[in-house]
Amino acid sequence: MEKDILITELKKLLNGGTAHVGLKDAVANLPFNLLGERPHQLPYSIWQLVSHIKIAQWDMLQFSKDGNHQSPKWPDEYWPKETAPKDENEWDETIAQIDSDLNEFIQLVENEDLFAQIPHGDGQSILREAFQIADHNAYHVAEIVVIRRLLGAWKN
Repeated sequence: MEKDILITELKKLLNGGTAHVGLKDAVANLPFNLLGERPHQLPYSIWQLVSHIKIAQWDMLQFSKDGNHQSPKWPDEYWPKETAPKDENEWDETIAQIDSDLNEFIQLVENEDLFAQIPHGDGQSILREAFQIADHNAYHVAEIVVIRRLLGAWKN
């Protein structure tokens, strides 16, 4: 019973929580031409933030299920150098991969022992990785919302 409640709450948190916007809402109706903008000399664009979310979430997913997984090199391989996607197809594929990887991770949450240590880790568990994904994504999604506000492209 308690495990079911925990899983339900983790799924809500991973999908955007109840106290903050999720990625889907943060990028909804976002004009393509704004993806590469870096207002007020911010260090990254919305595209770079979304790409970073994709890479980091994929890394945490792979780590959680594959003892042979090699993480990208920090920080160079976690952040794209390009400020904008090359085309709308790349943007759509990136959003789709984030969604697909998140759904795959949620399957781990539903089917694995949340508290067991990941055998190839150093104390991590699926529960810890779930909190880390949710925390990391929420942090960068908030940055996306701020950039959208600065660009005048957020909800009023």
